[in-house]
Amino acid sequence: MAVALVAGLATLGTAGIAHADATLDKIKQRGKLVVGVDGASPPFGLLDPATGKVGGFQTDLGADIAKRLGVTLETVPVTASTRVQFLQAGKVDLLIANIQWTQERSEILSYAPTPYNLVGGAAMVSKKSGIKRWEDLKGKVACVSQGSNFAKPLQDTYGAVVKGLRNIPESLLALKGGSCDASVHIQPALYETLHGPSAGQWNDFELATQDQLIPSPTVIWTRRNEADTRALVDGVIRDWLTTGLLVQAAERYGVPADYLKQATARAHAGQFDSAPPEANAKP
Repeated sequence: MAVALVAGLATLGTAGIAHADATLDKIKQRGKLVVGVDGASPPFGLLDPATGKVGGFQTDLGADIAKRLGVTLETVPVTASTRVQFLQAGKVDLLIANIQWTQERSEILSYAPTPYNLVGGAAMVSKKSGIKRWEDLKGKVACVSQGSNFAKPLQDTYGAVVKGLRNIPESLLALKGGSCDASVHIQPALYETLHGPSAGQWNDFELATQDQLIPSPTVIWTRRNEADTRALVDGVIRDWLTTGLLVQAAERYGVPADYLKQATARAHAGQFDSAPPEANAKP
């Protein structure tokens, strides 16, 4: 099935889409694929100062899907508080962002089951904080993005006082300003903060532990009841793994690629990882 699906992608720009679901029909009619991405969030999204547009890892993945469909790509920056609404309202066709699978999300959205990454949380803290383990956050204020899947384990498992902010930059400013004890977000983004071009601003901070919080599959999200879109995207992701495109894109932008290399090796043996099954729709 997967081989047939990938082989059939070249025809989807013509007659195949005529009988596809609403999303694919709309993409064909307007000649454009609209993808929600994280925006300027290194290493996944990089802002081009000359154009004011965001490119990078997520945009490249969206561009590849658009190319296969024979249409142009438009990216729309999304945040934790807007991304689900943008997808449900039809403002974007897909979400290619750092949105990991959770049971709650799978009750309101659909997704391609083959992950394109596996990402967990990290805690950025002051070097003077004494926080060296997740357990050390008990009673401490942990800042997260609104809607983050890290909020529940931080509170329920580790006893942290969770404070939701709009995005990672606000969380980091709160950490630097002393209004939170830890800034908890996806590990690659915080690693980039500490080692990327702005690293000099964060010399007094570090990752509390190398143990990632609830590593979870990162999937491409679609609307509910759009099986053709879901199947098409899943076939593309499998092709990315089989051809090594995901590893190449990750290395181009400095995205940690350990998991992707392992998943690519498994793909060469005909084995693909899968996110948990889609949950029943939430009433």
